[in-house]
Amino acid sequence: MGTGELDREAHVAAGTEVNGGTAAPRTLAEALRARGDEGLAALLRARPDLLVPVPGDLTQLATRAGTRASVVRALERLDRFALQTAEALAVAPDPAPYPVLLGLMAGDEGDADIEAALPRAVGILREQALAWGDDDRLRLVRTARELLAPSPQHPSPTGLGPTVAEATAGMSPTRLQEIIATAGLPTTHDPVSAVAALTDLFTDRERMGGLLDTAPMEALGILDRLVWGPPYGEVTPDPTPPVRWLRDRGLLLPATARTVVLPREAALHLRAGRAHRVPEPVAPAVTPAREYRPQVVDSTAAGQAYTALAAVEELGKEWNEGGPAVLRAGGMSVRDLKRTAVALDVTEQVAAFWLEVAYGAGLIAPDGEADERFAPTPAFDEWLGLPAAERWALLAGTWLAATRTPGLVGSQDTKGRTLAVLGPDLDRGVAPEVRRRVLTLLAGLPAGASPDPETLLARLRWERPLRGAARETGTDLRARLASWTLTEAELLGVTGRGALAAHGRALLPGAPAPGTDHPVDGHAPEHPHRGAVPAPAAAGPEAVGGRRPAHAAVADHAGAAALLAPLLPEPVDHVLLQADLTAVAPGPLQRPLADTLAVLADVESKGGATVYRFTPGSVRRALDSGQAAADLHAFLAAHSRTPVPQPLAYLIDDVARRHGHLRVGAASAYVRCDDDAVLGEILADKRSAGLRLRRLAPTVLAAQTDPATLLEGLRSMGFAPAAESAEGDVLITRADAYRTPARTAPAPVPEGPPEPDATLLGAAVRAIRAGDRAATVVRRDDSAAPDTAGDGAPPRTSAAETLATVQAAAMTGSAVWIGYVNADGAASQRVIAPVRVEGGFVTAYDHTADEVRTYPLHRITGVAELADDAG
Repeated sequence: MGTGELDREAHVAAGTEVNGGTAAPRTLAEALRARGDEGLAALLRARPDLLVPVPGDLTQLATRAGTRASVVRALERLDRFALQTAEALAVAPDPAPYPVLLGLMAGDEGDADIEAALPRAVGILREQALAWGDDDRLRLVRTARELLAPSPQHPSPTGLGPTVAEATAGMSPTRLQEIIATAGLPTTHDPVSAVAALTDLFTDRERMGGLLDTAPMEALGILDRLVWGPPYGEVTPDPTPPVRWLRDRGLLLPATARTVVLPREAALHLRAGRAHRVPEPVAPAVTPAREYRPQVVDSTAAGQAYTALAAVEELGKEWNEGGPAVLRAGGMSVRDLKRTAVALDVTEQVAAFWLEVAYGAGLIAPDGEADERFAPTPAFDEWLGLPAAERWALLAGTWLAATRTPGLVGSQDTKGRTLAVLGPDLDRGVAPEVRRRVLTLLAGLPAGASPDPETLLARLRWERPLRGAARETGTDLRARLASWTLTEAELLGVTGRGALAAHGRALLPGAPAPGTDHPVDGHAPEHPHRGAVPAPAAAGPEAVGGRRPAHAAVADHAGAAALLAPLLPEPVDHVLLQADLTAVAPGPLQRPLADTLAVLADVESKGGATVYRFTPGSVRRALDSGQAAADLHAFLAAHSRTPVPQPLAYLIDDVARRHGHLRVGAASAYVRCDDDAVLGEILADKRSAGLRLRRLAPTVLAAQTDPATLLEGLRSMGFAPAAESAEGDVLITRADAYRTPARTAPAPVPEGPPEPDATLLGAAVRAIRAGDRAATVVRRDDSAAPDTAGDGAPPRTSAAETLATVQAAAMTGSAVWIGYVNADGAASQRVIAPVRVEGGFVTAYDHTADEVRTYPLHRITGVAELADDAG
């Protein structure tokens, strides 16, 4: 069997070999065997669960493709029209000619859109191995038929009931003869012919029309109520005359003692041959709601991107000395979420979004201590050192691929437990797919156009009609994810005013050009986005502590960062000091300036221009950090475009004059001051009673409290003490940044296996082909070898015969079929081409494994030559 024969190409849409009159496939395995490598790769790409583990041969692949779990996954990924086609095949005769299927979809009157779309739908079903066979013998795989065919327990989405033959199974022959006689048909001699006669009547449009013309109007009204389903109805022991008229003619057949059903053939006549009430061959278009100039969209999105960066920065600063505690069950408490929302000046839901984005990017994490709490990670400092556009690219790329779903925060799971932010159970595997699909649909609108949300949701429902309620009881999860995507994309600056920005489009490789709605082709629109969660990057030389550095992660979206960079405001190196003890930052400040000013002043308001206010407490905070009054004056003079106001200079000098006048140390604690009158004033103040002070010397007071409490107590009394060391030096109380140990960002949790790459697909197809060759190879029929197993069983030969056969094959360069038992005792059969036989080993090219291997001769149970036409 040559390589060219193994790699023969087939017509993928038909799924059968076109090769000089080759017989039609009799099984799904034969249909797969007739495909080319591209056809098998397309199947494995569309249904990646079939690759885990790689099937041994095509029969095993076909068996796995027909399992219930795999078929359910495949059906859930069909668009509405492909699913309607599968549902029509489930109620069609098995096998069904293509014209019959077309009649079920388009009806007696036909439909040009359906006729144009049906080949694509059938091609999808064949490509995904849900249907197989030539156009004259289309078959739905048995499991799919069982799932989609109508039954009393599981009504068909078509609303059709059982056939006449199914509904009359078990009915007495006498009753059957009464029905066909009342319907005006001649009686027959057996139930089979009676059922066939009644079926012929219901499928004959002319005769069936004549029968219904004689029906009472009330009877026609009953049929109208049942025709589109459900086809079952209850009857009393003494039915009304219209019901009796229908029952006597077989138009209503008994399902149970109190239930009747409208037979499928009769319902199809009443429906004019259509299996579905409303076939949907064309995907609904996503229509624009409003249109803006693209420049407006990009600038609006860039402004929001800057706000996103500021929010995550503010979050890190808020938790700089350690964040809130981690709940025992994981996540953050509602009270801590409210505090974080107040600190960020946003709603709790928006705060949950920023927390989840920062957590997904690896910027915050639990510290792993005994009393565990959240804190920034070392990656947060690395992220702060990146240019603004690259910092945004990391956040946006993380959000796009994350399976964690912030919109679920505050809702309840199936057990009634509230889902906490940063906690478990927030992963939804379908989230990345929905986000990418929503953004792709936005990319197909005209540049600057925002979508009509209703048409967007309608399009998503058409593309995945069975996926809406996945993992969420009674809710349309995909619709909720789509709504959250629109909101979150606006918060991140991926969109502006609801329209996709240019840098947002750059996040989507292969996005459609503006104004071209994403086409619905033979591969279905979802395929490019299935399994879009990127695999965790391998730790290369730049990896630190098992995590991927931020500068490496943003490289995935360098194009988006490059488009955003010119739109972001440039950091400024100055502020505007005002006489009311405030400073206005006319834009984002350069980092050293921003860090120093954050210590010297308090933020009063945020926005395009941040307002800082100087207070005695903020100035004292700067002096406690080691700055002198002269340093603060020089800093303000160097970075203010306006002269330093006199009130601010007086404030700094006044606080500096009193700062350190009192000295606090550990006795338990003590206070010393060169001016004993000040100490006397402290002792006389009633507010100092709680400090339990006593005079040790004219210039020293001792306290029964710790130094920190003493410091706070004296400051509350209006003094400005400074802490000192045991040597008498002033202590600098600069807050140290608290960081967790190096942490790996949480990996997305996809719903199933990710879409395989081209390398994996190629290797899998080669392995399946080789295994199939070994399983189906034809060996030479040698009656002189009585110990050789026959009819597909692994060969069994003596050691001498084995050695002689493989030596002969090595000399002639031919392939042989062997049975082999490995070191674990697992038996297999392989096709090998021996190259060398020596030392008790045979070195051969293994067609099954597609590589050269060495086998011990004592583990080969037998060998057989291949038939001449198989070589």
